Amino acid sequence: MIYVITGGSGFIGKRLIQKFLARPDAEVHFLLRNSSPERLKILGDFWGAEAARALPLPGDLTAPLCGVDPKTIEALRGKVDHFFHLGAIYDLAADPAQEMLVNIEGTRNALALAEALGARRFHHMSSIAAAGLYEGVFREDMFDEAENLEHPYFASKHESEKVVRAEAKIPYRIYRPGLVVGDSRTGEMDKIDGPYYFFKLIQKLRGLLPPWAPMIGLEGGRINLVPVDFVVAATDVLAHKDGLDGRCFHLVDPDPRRVGDIFALFAGAAHAPRVTMRVNTALFGLLPRTLTQALKALTPVRRIRKALMKDLGLPEGILAFFNYPTRFDSREAGPLLANAGIKVPAIEDYAWRLWDYWERHLDPDLFIDRSLRGRVAGKAILVTGGSAGIGKATALRLAEAGARVLIVGRDQIKLDAALQEAKARGLKLEAHAADLADPAQCEALVAALNTQGGVEILINNAGRSMRRGIEHSYDRLHDFERAMQVNYFGALRLTLGLLPGMAQRHSGHVINISSIGVLTNAPRFSAYVASKAALEAFSRCAASEFLDRGVHFTTINMPLVRTAMIAPTKLYEHAPALSPEEAAELVVEAIVKRPSRIATPLGVFGQIVHAFSPRLAQIVMNTAFRMFPDSAAATGAKHEAPNADQIVFTQIMRGLYL
Repeated sequence: MIYVITGGSGFIGKRLIQKFLARPDAEVHFLLRNSSPERLKILGDFWGAEAARALPLPGDLTAPLCGVDPKTIEALRGKVDHFFHLGAIYDLAADPAQEMLVNIEGTRNALALAEALGARRFHHMSSIAAAGLYEGVFREDMFDEAENLEHPYFASKHESEKVVRAEAKIPYRIYRPGLVVGDSRTGEMDKIDGPYYFFKLIQKLRGLLPPWAPMIGLEGGRINLVPVDFVVAATDVLAHKDGLDGRCFHLVDPDPRRVGDIFALFAGAAHAPRVTMRVNTALFGLLPRTLTQALKALTPVRRIRKALMKDLGLPEGILAFFNYPTRFDSREAGPLLANAGIKVPAIEDYAWRLWDYWERHLDPDLFIDRSLRGRVAGKAILVTGGSAGIGKATALRLAEAGARVLIVGRDQIKLDAALQEAKARGLKLEAHAADLADPAQCEALVAALNTQGGVEILINNAGRSMRRGIEHSYDRLHDFERAMQVNYFGALRLTLGLLPGMAQRHSGHVINISSIGVLTNAPRFSAYVASKAALEAFSRCAASEFLDRGVHFTTINMPLVRTAMIAPTKLYEHAPALSPEEAAELVVEAIVKRPSRIATPLGVFGQIVHAFSPRLAQIVMNTAFRMFPDSAAATGAKHEAPNADQIVFTQIMRGLYL
């Protein structure tokens, strides 16, 4: 038995060929545009020992007669038993023009080739999308009743099926599978489509919330999912059964699930939060169409919608499925498949396999170079306060990853020492001596950097910290002014000076090293926290203004780090703290992932408590304030060793500035 198949190298096609090759007398000719040895080896490995009976047929679906050589057509004429047309674009996010060309004209070319070969039967793999968004039950004998075909994918599948019905001069059969997902036995899938578009959202929810957290979700319409192994087995049976020509078969699940049910199933498979309450999306249909269309036309709404869809990896067409109105019967295919022992497996039994395969093989994040070297190699990065502590550890880490690292510091001796340390490790740093509290020196530094082409990443790490209660600062306004000059105005001058170049290149990243104290409102650090809070506020405003200019802003609410800055406070000798190298890893995370904020769980918890119960937060902080005295520098008192209560408190509140 001789088969010719288009789309034979695709997800369904190569499995269907595998099924055909199980017949000892089968010979399969499959259309292949790219017949490179590498591609053929991949297919051959998939088909195994039977691959010798699968023969590539060079051609192109978009060309007349699919571009098949006339001599090949003549050699196969009158010998082909079955011509299967599976070649098409099955993708809601595809280019509309290409989709229409391949799906419609490709079908016409495939039909013409089948007739030129004298094939005994033409099998067309259509889709339930051919029904459009039909309101009600769509039967297998229905076609012209399709409605709401505005989406290019729906239109192309409907029109391609129409080509077969109207133009075929040989017997034909049509198959309309539901949304095809991975193999129910292995989970294998070749691309992201259908429900897979929601997997990234589920993954993000899992990262944000514990599995037991209650969620509010959407109910939605019923989506018909079928695994690829069912589609292949059903097609094989129906294609070889006598007396079925001219008929259409729905390869669907007789018990389709609602969007909310499917989302819950995959959330369970991912160990993500479960949706405990659902809102029926049909309620949105009660809004006047003119109102919803007007809202969608507003620029802010369009931009927010576009940003959300992009962030979640959702194509525009997917929204049509939230209120999917069509049900599909299978009164023609159902009994025939049941007699052959073929039925749709329950999605509850294999949802976990689909999720596991997606997360291991298809998750888009797997294909992004998220290594530090991938982000910074060859890029100019400026690290202020780079001669010691967090700054030096960060600079060395970035230099190891191939970045061109420039460090800034006030002390030339420390800068030289940092350069020598880098050299001893086989690394190179470039040093600039400048006091960021001096406007003139800041201006000169910016001018020098811009002359050299600017920087792509600015790390505002230099800072001045002081631990002194307000009651000991009544006559020390200069403490607040000095903190602001370095922590806010110094960082601001550099940022404003380097931002124009970043915006012009449409690429840039500003990372501000802030403090956990900004989230917890740590007492005795009013000058330091206020200056860092000012920088955070500026960054939040700037992030909104430069979002469409390709410039990112990240704030790191750094916990306690054991550096020279905290050395004068003897109490910190007993407090847990990060090493500079551990702190540098937080900076690396900021560069690689570009989040808006990086904070420790303790910092986030403190922020939440202050937001929802500020009085409770004040009580906790006041207790800590009274438990720990001011430094000897602030009061003139002799330093005393910490008592047991103080040690226990510092261990519990790991990383908190006290």
